[in-house]
Amino acid sequence: MTYSRREFLALTGAAAGLGFPRAGGASGTAWSLIAREANLQLLPEGYPKTRVWAYDGRIPGNEIRILQGSRVRRQLVNELTEGTSVHWHGIRIDNTMDGVSGITQDAVPPGATFDYDFAVPDAGTYWYHAHNRSFEQVGRGLSGALIVEEPRSPDVDADHVLLLDDWLIDPEIGRLAENFGQPMQMSHGGRTGNYVTTNGTYDLTLGARQNERLRLRLINASNARIFALGIQGLSGWTVALDGMPLPTPQPVEDVFLLGPAQRADLFVDVAAQPGETARILRIDRDEAIPQVSFSVTGQGAKVQRSAPAPLPSNPRMDPPDLGSATPIKLVMSGGAMGRMNSAVLNGERTNFRELAQAGYFWSLNDVANIPDTPLATFSVGEPVRMNLTNDTVFPHAMHLHGMHFRAVSDKQMGPMRDTLLIAAGETREVAFIADNPGKWLFHCHMLEHAASGMTTWINVT
Repeated sequence: MTYSRREFLALTGAAAGLGFPRAGGASGTAWSLIAREANLQLLPEGYPKTRVWAYDGRIPGNEIRILQGSRVRRQLVNELTEGTSVHWHGIRIDNTMDGVSGITQDAVPPGATFDYDFAVPDAGTYWYHAHNRSFEQVGRGLSGALIVEEPRSPDVDADHVLLLDDWLIDPEIGRLAENFGQPMQMSHGGRTGNYVTTNGTYDLTLGARQNERLRLRLINASNARIFALGIQGLSGWTVALDGMPLPTPQPVEDVFLLGPAQRADLFVDVAAQPGETARILRIDRDEAIPQVSFSVTGQGAKVQRSAPAPLPSNPRMDPPDLGSATPIKLVMSGGAMGRMNSAVLNGERTNFRELAQAGYFWSLNDVANIPDTPLATFSVGEPVRMNLTNDTVFPHAMHLHGMHFRAVSDKQMGPMRDTLLIAAGETREVAFIADNPGKWLFHCHMLEHAASGMTTWINVT
């Protein structure tokens, strides 16, 4: 999706860089997914190594690639010094496998294991990440890509997974800043790094040939950064958002935004000449910085292809009936420079000073932190309309587990998504069918915001 300069500033102005090739893996048998500490060359060669937390000792974790309709089987092995769990982000999954500590499972203690085993109904680009103390565990590196392939491969010459992330790091000693949970981060835009990577590498460079068509699977795995991206030496189309195919590919014409946890699948044709470099650019304070470079060597075809056909539809993509949908409201409050004077914490009305002392700076519907009772309870198959009001001065990336929704504007519904960027002071509406039974988290994916109050849940029975 493209944005005007005004829309771009509204979404990114409150947020704050410099920037492993993927590792493939088939599924079908139970493989280990080991969460442990590792010393890796995160900074460029010549700088010190960095102590991170990583799945299987890699940043990002090993790519999981599987065919639509198959099963993912992974045994989480926790070699950390604190409990952890794995959330399979964007997959419309069985609730018991969603990996949310305190909601769908207990955190896996140090030295223990947990077996994840679930079917993947939807093709597309997804990812996995820690979901216990996520603001720290994801910030230290616990994430990886989960790719579900269509039964028939689309007409592309290469398929690149590009996991974007940032790190708050001291380049002199190579150490991550240990100020996780620092009040300024929690109450403002979240933890934004000073070093930006793709697949664990600054300015990742890949090879390409002129007129090749590439599938680029972009994943924003950062804690809080909103990536503003553009393309150079490439012509392209957005073919899927958050894993879900668009009914018609949309041309990439300008800056497009990727909020925390969002994904975009692009088909791009290499327009640059042999010997030139094509790029994905990151726009940072009006400066265009290479995020991913494609060194063009030789010619793949004499002419470019025509515009791509849509990807095959996933199941259960029918839009909800707005006329019969159950309406609910969600108001986001708090944060620095906000108007929240108090909120309910652990069942008691608490003033803002006491909330801040307890580490809470935000609320959803006047409740800080996850409540004991759900935001709402729905019957399986019930259509829902949710009005979302951002009464804060910061953008928020609101993520629903277990289901996808559609943004509603003038009674028109947008593409299916699992994460929606909502600008400061903005009101948006989403609609979805509550078709997946269980307890499903709904929270801001600026992970510091979620940890300090912006977390609730719905129940589908």
